[in-house]
Amino acid sequence: MRLASFRHQGRYSFGLATDSGIVDLGVVGSRYAGLKEVLAAGVLAEVAASGVGRSALPFKAVEWLPPVPDSGKILCVGLNYRRHAEEAGMQIPKRPSIFVRFPDSQVGHRQPVVRPFASEQFDYEGELAVIIGRRARHVRAADALGFVAGYSCFAENSVRDFQRHATQATPGKNFSASGAFGPWMVTTEEIPDPGRLLLTSRLNGEIVQRESTGDMIFSVPELIEYLSTWTELQPGDVISTGTPSGVGMARKPPLWLKPGDRFAVEIEGIGILENPVVDERRPS
Repeated sequence: MRLASFRHQGRYSFGLATDSGIVDLGVVGSRYAGLKEVLAAGVLAEVAASGVGRSALPFKAVEWLPPVPDSGKILCVGLNYRRHAEEAGMQIPKRPSIFVRFPDSQVGHRQPVVRPFASEQFDYEGELAVIIGRRARHVRAADALGFVAGYSCFAENSVRDFQRHATQATPGKNFSASGAFGPWMVTTEEIPDPGRLLLTSRLNGEIVQRESTGDMIFSVPELIEYLSTWTELQPGDVISTGTPSGVGMARKPPLWLKPGDRFAVEIEGIGILENPVVDERRPS
């Protein structure tokens, strides 16, 4: 099952993504304002079933939003692929390196990601996103996948020089509309093992990253165990699990995103997230 959030004729909603379009599940008068509320109420299957037999909105008629536009927490993992650690000249970490993103730092599928005028070092990073389905605290790795609602693609793009201004990566990871998330959430029955997925990133159609999620240093269950030890994960929270090797900063010369580029993240079993790159508009 694929669930997406979108805007249509000025109204925010969510729905079931089918081959022909999106079945709007957020009908007027519904008690559920969005996918996060549905997850929190534990009624995803019932709400999805309400769309059976209903007509779909064409994809071209909607503006895509991140699958969960209003996540309470977006927790990102740095340096979580072995080959990426090697290309960065870093030691394999003993514990996950965690930083946060803010919801307004990301856009949906096909929406432009913005290169800030403050820097040209705008790097691409394709990642697997994990969407939490129910409250998780002090979860054991062996039980962790039972707390997942689904998976998506994430373009966890970085402004590299701002990332290196200090020991904390937050500034380089949170420029407005610099990352992307989508196109939809694929529910867990379709992804039995998130550690066996092929992730491919393309820049203007050329492959720049291609790696199995099996190269992760910390698996999805291990990440949930670690994160839930120190924070309470809530329905709709997102974990972006790190990027594989092939990033632009590791190339010689570096390969930065620029206006006119198109960056796409494809994960088998999930789909393709694609976004054009534009320049930030300078203040007048």
